[in-house]
Amino acid sequence: MTGIATELLMQWLSNRLTPDQSSWFHTQLQKIAQSNSDRELHITLGMIPRKLGRADLLPSAEELSAADKHAPGWNPTHWSIDSTARIAVICHLASLRPEQFDDTLTDLIRNADLAESIALYSGVALYPQSSQLDNLIGEGLRTNIRSVFEAIAHNNPYPATHFDENRWNHMVLKALFIDSTLAPIYGLDKRANPELANILCDYANERWAAGRLVTFELWRCVGPFATGKMITDLERAAATDNQLEKQAALLALSDAPDQQGHQVLNSHPQVACQIASGELTWNTISENARASNA
Repeated sequence: MTGIATELLMQWLSNRLTPDQSSWFHTQLQKIAQSNSDRELHITLGMIPRKLGRADLLPSAEELSAADKHAPGWNPTHWSIDSTARIAVICHLASLRPEQFDDTLTDLIRNADLAESIALYSGVALYPQSSQLDNLIGEGLRTNIRSVFEAIAHNNPYPATHFDENRWNHMVLKALFIDSTLAPIYGLDKRANPELANILCDYANERWAAGRLVTFELWRCVGPFATGKMITDLERAAATDNQLEKQAALLALSDAPDQQGHQVLNSHPQVACQIASGELTWNTISENARASNA
């Protein structure tokens, strides 16, 4: 996997770098391969932003398709040139020194600055998998630095592919605690589960009891399992004056297995029609939320 990922990353970079930039980058990769220490590796990772720039990668539809084909869920839409180059270096390193890779990556991540951390964590689905890598990912998710957390949780297939239910649920809940969004979490709908639905309803009730707002996004993970008290919670959310929360709660009720949920939905005929016609979806709600925050 790492070899193919390296080929893709190098191709993307070659399509965007000037001849001088490309020459510098290939020279540094050769120096890393020939070095008996990590000195050239650290120099290269540190100099990449200055030498190659920080412009957005802006992958094409064909490049995104190739990424997803190689590693389902790999989505470099929000990557930059420098982060792509840093991840390419790490993938190249995995092929060069597989026996030292885990220890080297551990050292790099634990001594990285913020931009380096974001880049290194963004590529975890492409690296050789190991328990040591998994422990590093756990450290990243425990941080309260939202951008680092999101490098793992957003547009990254690693959690959906490797996390058990308990770890997955804690990641989703942590996203809410640090005011991160849920929509970019790959596998959010597929990995939804009854225990998570209960956890999120408890969280919502704690927020309500404290007089605090509840993000509309959490209802997405509740709807498919909503019965009894969950229906009551969704009905309360649907009665709010907040349009996004109302729409989200009613959309969640459309997925509810309990007939009572559909009765609540049908008491809001306009929104029910929008849902039935496909006009209102989780994507459109997320788009409306982004527009209102712009």
